[in-house]
Amino acid sequence: MYTTFQFLHSYWAYLVLLIVLLATFNALAGFFSKREYGAKDFRISLFALIVTHIQVLIGLILYFISPLGLQNITNLGMGEVMKNSEFRLYAVEHPFVMILTVVFITIGYSKHKKKLLSHGKFKTLAIFYTIALILMLSRIPWNQWF
Repeated sequence: MYTTFQFLHSYWAYLVLLIVLLATFNALAGFFSKREYGAKDFRISLFALIVTHIQVLIGLILYFISPLGLQNITNLGMGEVMKNSEFRLYAVEHPFVMILTVVFITIGYSKHKKKLLSHGKFKTLAIFYTIALILMLSRIPWNQWF
């Protein structure tokens, strides 16, 4: 079960990164070009919301069944986990920052729907999705990706 969820979480992450990059650049391009917000823009931002929520659900399951997640904290104690950079990344930093990433995407998506003008919609998405993208990029375990 652990290897299945690890596989899902690892490969779904590529899709998540691609879609969040696309949604962020789409929002920034729409904001700076002052174009009208359309159905395509709505779908891109919605898809970013959906894939990140699926990823966090897979990640939460993985956190509880992985030897690098909660089990590591339980076995070694929080003090020992915090002293080791690899353990800290997997047990604390990565889960916390990725949950924050999903929170920013969710807030940005929810707030943009309340805006009436295209410029406001793109501005809201650009701000929140850019923050989420920066957070995401900061805590991806890059040594596992390549």
